Amino acid sequence: MTAAPALVDPAGAATRWAVWALASAGKFFEGMVVFLGAFTLPVVAEQFELGGLQQGALRAASLVGILVGAVVLGSLADRLGRRPLFIAAMGLLVFGLALVVLAPDPLWVGVGLLLIGLALGADYPVAHLVIAECMPVAIRGRMVLSAFGFQAVGVLLGTALAALLLPQAHEPVSWRLLYLLPLPAVVLVLLGRLLLPRHSPWLLGRADLQLARLSLSPGAGSGASGWLLLQPPLRRATALACLPWFLQDLATYGIGLSLPLLLAAANAADRSALGASVLIDLMLVLGISAAIALADRWGRIPLQITGFIGCAAGLALAGLALGPMAPGLPLLVLGLALFQFMTNLGPNAQTYLLAGELFPTPLRGVGAGLAAAAGKGGAVLTALVCPLVLQQQGAGLLLALLACTSVLGAAITWWFRQETRDRDLLA
Repeated sequence: MTAAPALVDPAGAATRWAVWALASAGKFFEGMVVFLGAFTLPVVAEQFELGGLQQGALRAASLVGILVGAVVLGSLADRLGRRPLFIAAMGLLVFGLALVVLAPDPLWVGVGLLLIGLALGADYPVAHLVIAECMPVAIRGRMVLSAFGFQAVGVLLGTALAALLLPQAHEPVSWRLLYLLPLPAVVLVLLGRLLLPRHSPWLLGRADLQLARLSLSPGAGSGASGWLLLQPPLRRATALACLPWFLQDLATYGIGLSLPLLLAAANAADRSALGASVLIDLMLVLGISAAIALADRWGRIPLQITGFIGCAAGLALAGLALGPMAPGLPLLVLGLALFQFMTNLGPNAQTYLLAGELFPTPLRGVGAGLAAAAGKGGAVLTALVCPLVLQQQGAGLLLALLACTSVLGAAITWWFRQETRDRDLLA
């Protein structure tokens, strides 16, 4: 038997850092742009005098785009390579942002938001893969999560910008300005991705080898390969990647997109509510910082289970704040701050990390895309349902339901557990 050739490093140190920085930027834009909708869309609705159904459609547009982009575009990374999709995602984001800024009516705002979602959906799995596949195993978790952590930084900056522009909130230009501000930076990131070298031929060779092992031809479509994710060798990994992410996004987006309404339920004044929003979102940054420090030490599964349980505790505490004898805003902020910290320590970070580590190389794009789509399916559902629950049943019931989803997420993670901390993605 011929000895296997010595494996070479698929990426030099300089390329690794460039990939990491450009992938981190994508996560930053996602956090900033998607969660800006909690503040901008009410202003859009007021300017164009939109009804409830139209508002719900706008709220869900970017999330639907993320869902479709993750499945359809993200999975193409297994056929066309990582680099083309890595570039295309930023190009589409530039176009979507420009369309929202220039939109003459709410229909074009919705189309722009949908394109933004498609771009971010494609970037979800691809950004993870280009980092994970060029990093040493010992630091892979830290590098992937530190890039993912820029999502929290984007959420925090977006909330702060909304607070700064609040005095102009009822002027037609205000919400457009919030979508215009990131546009120059997105263009720079697009140019940076265009300058990256092509993906390693060594890595593509490893992918061809694994395709052969799976009885697939290198040209097999993503639909055919996707069926393998539901077969016994990978079915358990698919469940672990998809189900907790779906449940996690129910709560994360349920809180993130409903935060102004939840604070209003505690009778917070405008300025107090914005200050509380910034404080609550700051806990996302602290949570992801803790996840970066612990993911390669404790492992993905313990952190995900602990985080889900902590999320349930935070939501239960926030629910108590809305009772008739409760102190209101301080307890609500404490509960939501605990939730934000624990979600980024646990399920929000670990589901993203697991989705890119559970699947073999030739199926990693479609697997990670399917998991991201499952999560965004939860986000779309919560964007449509949460406002109705808040309006008809109140914030207390909403928080109780979301707490139950977190408990269920912990149980499912334990049942399907597969630790990937020391797994070699290129073996």
